[in-house]
Amino acid sequence: MMKNKLTSVAFILLLTIIATSFIKLPYYVMKPGDAHELAPIVKVTGGNEAKGTLMLTTIKMGEATPISYAMAQWLDYEEVVPIENVRSPHETDQEYNIRQKYLMDSSQQQAIQVAFDAAKKPYKYIYEGVYVLSVFPGMPAEGIVQAGDRIVGIDGKKLESSKQFTDYVQAKQSGDTVTIQFVSDGEEKQKKIALKSFANNSNKAGLGISLTDQKKLISTPEVQLKTESIGGPSAGLMFSLEIYNQLTKQDITKGRRIAGTGTIDADGNVGRIGGIEQKVVAADRAGAEIFFAPNDEITPELKRNIPDIKPNYDEAVEMAKEIGTHMKIIPVKTFHDALDYLIAS
Repeated sequence: MMKNKLTSVAFILLLTIIATSFIKLPYYVMKPGDAHELAPIVKVTGGNEAKGTLMLTTIKMGEATPISYAMAQWLDYEEVVPIENVRSPHETDQEYNIRQKYLMDSSQQQAIQVAFDAAKKPYKYIYEGVYVLSVFPGMPAEGIVQAGDRIVGIDGKKLESSKQFTDYVQAKQSGDTVTIQFVSDGEEKQKKIALKSFANNSNKAGLGISLTDQKKLISTPEVQLKTESIGGPSAGLMFSLEIYNQLTKQDITKGRRIAGTGTIDADGNVGRIGGIEQKVVAADRAGAEIFFAPNDEITPELKRNIPDIKPNYDEAVEMAKEIGTHMKIIPVKTFHDALDYLIAS
């Protein structure tokens, strides 16, 4: 009898564990990912090989369940992040993934531009249209366009920028109609849509989409990046260093294992990223000797919203001390800060 009761209790506990593993909490759990060598990912046609290694660092992040939330409180280097710090209020899982892919694609193009500017190599941009990042529920675009679609024209006018599209729509009123030409899943489509006022601004009418520009960079020599399993813009700095190193005869790695993180803009400025503590751990586990960390400036507004916020560099230094690594943490504000350090050291 006692054995049967214990078996029943064990069975109930097992069912409870299985059931709670499917319950989603309004949090993400963030943990160290991997340090990926960039040479197999980045290919510059006719590019030079390096004796050392440049690496991008990643984090692993998933929606929290009761079990993963509880485990994160006890496991080293895991962090619980409120969902609103990761996703917009109306953003679906699909839209979040598409936004991450867009940010990665844009980061790659900006990294190419920065590296080519530094190496004095030619490139050009071709405008491809207005890229749909998300669709607001209850607005006219819902069910017609989706995240990842590309709007190429409106009322027969070919688009040259997202600003042109926004200005055209904002000049109209609720109830006015527009005809958009767009590409969805590789298929060209056309649809007539009546505009609607926004719930939080009755004086402003629109389709209800979050959008940005989509451009394609053409470079000489050609650059190919295989990043299907990597999302977000935080690898921008390391991409630019790898591309530059393949473009030029000097080897800035000098046989070293070099990791880092940070967004990159078209002017070569390195931006703040999330999860830097976990990326320091990932780099250390991969045997990195040098780690580049964004030395970002904390604005007064950001400090008001997050009183205990610190620059990425400070966070990286603290984590390096905690894990007892011999890896050098190097602060950078620009691409040239990182490049100059590697050349001089």
